[in-house]
Amino acid sequence: MITIIMAEDHQMLIDGVKSFFEYDEDINIIGTVNNGEDLVKLVSLKQPKLVLTDIRMPRMDGIEATKIIKKQFPHIQVLAMTMFDQPDAIKQMLDAGATGYLLKNSGIKMLSKAIVTVANGETFFDPNVAFNFMNNYIDENVVIGKTNKIVLSNREKEILNLIANGKTSKEISENLFIAKTTVDTHRKNMIRKLNLSSGSELIKYAIDKKYQF
Repeated sequence: MITIIMAEDHQMLIDGVKSFFEYDEDINIIGTVNNGEDLVKLVSLKQPKLVLTDIRMPRMDGIEATKIIKKQFPHIQVLAMTMFDQPDAIKQMLDAGATGYLLKNSGIKMLSKAIVTVANGETFFDPNVAFNFMNNYIDENVVIGKTNKIVLSNREKEILNLIANGKTSKEISENLFIAKTTVDTHRKNMIRKLNLSSGSELIKYAIDKKYQF
């Protein structure tokens, strides 16, 4: 049985997750809280197998709470569930001791997969953050969730739209006020996400699909 304490400041989300796992024989949510301070207290009291936590919460954020929990109870696994897909946020959670990172829009089935994976001592990444983080932090032993839907970030959509309009990486960087190397990284990530083989295929894809965002 995987016992879980969930920390989330939106009660509606807590209620939805609890409802889904209510009759699950393998996953049991034994407590919920709405802030980081209460999370640390409840984990100390009940010592679950896994903590499911948001990052941004009142009184103490999920990063700081994770640091405290992992220091006191290193055997307890931590899975982050958040809206933040920025590499800095992911790195901070990993450095704090989390071994799973999931976006809130990923769906309940992927959440179930992430819980089981992390509870078993493996690392799980949402596919929509793994692509942007893979080169530096994800190795072959990490489980990456699978999705049939190709999801590009808002920045990638902006860049793809500019590519379709014939802009070079330098022109895109000037247009969006970002570094050219950042544009190049987004290009590589989109090629990987879209299962393309080259930059020229990305250009053809952008034009053929006529992305308008």
